[in-house]
Amino acid sequence: MTSRKTIQLSHGGGGKEMDQLIHDLFFKAFDNPILTSQEDAAKLNMCGHIAFTTDSFTVSPLFFAGGDIGKLAIAGTVNDLAMMAAQPEYLSCSFIIEEGFPLDDLTTIVNSMAAELHKSGARIVCGDTKVVPKGCADGLFINTSGVGRILHPDISVRNLQVGDAIIVSRDIGCHGAAILMARDGLTLESELRSDCDTLWPIIEQLLVANIDIHAMRDATRGGLSAVLNEWAKASNIGIDVEEANIPICDEVKGLCELFGFEPFDLANEGTFIMALPMDLAEGAIEVMQRYGHCEHAAIIGHVTERHPGKVVLQTPWGSSRYLDLPQGELLPRIC
Repeated sequence: MTSRKTIQLSHGGGGKEMDQLIHDLFFKAFDNPILTSQEDAAKLNMCGHIAFTTDSFTVSPLFFAGGDIGKLAIAGTVNDLAMMAAQPEYLSCSFIIEEGFPLDDLTTIVNSMAAELHKSGARIVCGDTKVVPKGCADGLFINTSGVGRILHPDISVRNLQVGDAIIVSRDIGCHGAAILMARDGLTLESELRSDCDTLWPIIEQLLVANIDIHAMRDATRGGLSAVLNEWAKASNIGIDVEEANIPICDEVKGLCELFGFEPFDLANEGTFIMALPMDLAEGAIEVMQRYGHCEHAAIIGHVTERHPGKVVLQTPWGSSRYLDLPQGELLPRIC
């Protein structure tokens, strides 16, 4: 019986095995002239204002319903650029791989990354590979950095204005819930999947439609609660949110009831929040639904001059409460 091929320490040693891994896997999947020139640094051609971001990914488990660590790494970095209205152009990618990691799994992850790159047109132009002894890492860690050309320079967490509408692009909490299900081995009868996805195609359509966006943020760790509280403090305004208008699927509601979580605090990896003038909100949702598959996009609240720095949640029963920043580590290693 043929033994399964795994990553060895020699794959990170700078010799023949490492060269073969880079050429047969990484260059093949991420093929472009800048990367395959094999220089010590990528030569980039850029002009104007540039957005630059970096992130590291340690998700557990590495594979989950709706994605894997590779798809997550590309989508996460591209989305950070997209939220600044920056067209994603160049990414770096570094792998920290544990000795003994299955080569087939690594190949699946790398191919997943290549497929996700096609959604935005971004290219991986430089990278690094390290292999650590068995027991020194949990399988695989990935770091990605990205740069992009800013197309709309006025989007900022400090630009919210009284009267702005607050829009969410889809139902919230799916990534955090999917990771929770995968980690705890739950076999609920549901089709719940992570929302992990690249958001640039949606943002590009909004920019082409000349929608006057004041602020955008992808609701990752800390979820909707974190984004709205960060905005309220940064812009020194208040935000009122209608709980009944926030789209949440039944599976996420059920898991939150089971574990005692707030769906507003759960992480997302393909959901964004947007602030823009109220009279443009319906038009923005129409663009999102028509071109971005955002069937559940909704206006969930508005910016107010009352209670600056605070987010107030209006409940379906007529009461209200503060929606605070999440406290403690709700669910570690979700991205």
